[in-house]
Amino acid sequence: MAGAVGKKPEVHIWTWEGKDRTGKAIRGEIRAESEVVAKAQLRRQGLNVTKVSKRKVKFGQKVTEKDVALFTRQLASMMKAGVPLLQAFDIAAKGHSNALFTRILLDVRAEVEAGSSLADAFRKYPLYFDGLFCNLIAAGETGGVLDALLEKLAMYKEKILAIKGKIKSALVYPAAIIATAFVITAVILIYVIPAFKELFSSFGAELPTPTLIVIAMSDVFVEYWWMIFGSLFGTIWGVAYSYKRSQKMQDGLDRLILKVPVIGDVVRKATIARWCRTLSTMFTAGVPLVEALDSVGGAAGNKVYADATKVIQTEVTTGSTLNASMQRSNLFPNMVLQMTAIGEESGALDDMLDKIADFYEEEVDNAVASLSSLLEPMIMIILGVLIGGLVVAMYMPIFKMGQVVG
Repeated sequence: MAGAVGKKPEVHIWTWEGKDRTGKAIRGEIRAESEVVAKAQLRRQGLNVTKVSKRKVKFGQKVTEKDVALFTRQLASMMKAGVPLLQAFDIAAKGHSNALFTRILLDVRAEVEAGSSLADAFRKYPLYFDGLFCNLIAAGETGGVLDALLEKLAMYKEKILAIKGKIKSALVYPAAIIATAFVITAVILIYVIPAFKELFSSFGAELPTPTLIVIAMSDVFVEYWWMIFGSLFGTIWGVAYSYKRSQKMQDGLDRLILKVPVIGDVVRKATIARWCRTLSTMFTAGVPLVEALDSVGGAAGNKVYADATKVIQTEVTTGSTLNASMQRSNLFPNMVLQMTAIGEESGALDDMLDKIADFYEEEVDNAVASLSSLLEPMIMIILGVLIGGLVVAMYMPIFKMGQVVG
């Protein structure tokens, strides 16, 4: 139906066991909406599935991007030093503190030892090793330069992790200020103001308007604090829950955050840095441009750029240059477009994209530092107006009484 937006099915992780076309017993994990969908996907891969079950993750067990980045760096260093692949997996797995990730690495090692390629072994765990990761590994195996590609992949993972950390810092800081100001104000209204109210009730005089307003606010908080906090946390949880499951909401929020003053500029620069870094890494590995753009959109981390990348990919497929397609998206600054054009003309597109990513990563560093400097006086102003205003409003009757007595 036109205009209708269906509910996005919830995706689960399924562990499976079965046999391949040669009859060899294999196992792995797959993401799917249901057991039926999981079995259908595995059958299309030519696998004879004997068992599929939803994976149960113990509390506290979670594989993070930092875990994957650290493993990639360890594997790259050991391969460069001449350590055999299987032995390198043993060292990395046994030295890891995350039990879940250790099990995954040992499973991947077993697959490789049984004759699978390293890329195919990683592809059985798409939740942790995405298409870009597996494609680069496959390119390294095919070209006989796995150690060099692992080094490039490790550097890519570390840079992307760093840029994500900077974005989180830029977003968490103002959120923390707002949360702190709200909590302090709520504590004063619920616990401090009622004590002043009892004191003022013995005055028998008319209270100033600001004081009456603050007392009224305090009465509301004391009476309905559970509703206020419940509504606040419920709204935050609802937005986060809807964001994960609603494509329309993801597009809307990602588009909105790019328009937020200061913070939007930081997010845009970080997104461009990740976009260019991903495309450069794929291009360096010898992945064709059209195929590389498949991974670039998702790695950008913003739906606006992800949607634009799909359009760029379609245009490149039909014969358009990358630079012309990027220009039509109206999402990239002139400097990016000019350097991309130079890279295409000179045949050094990967090098130019790397330079663009380096430039914008430095810009994000400077922007986050400037944002921190800008927010420090804002903290003082916000807290001063809120807390100072409440204190002055409650001391006004005392000052007035002192003047009368004097």
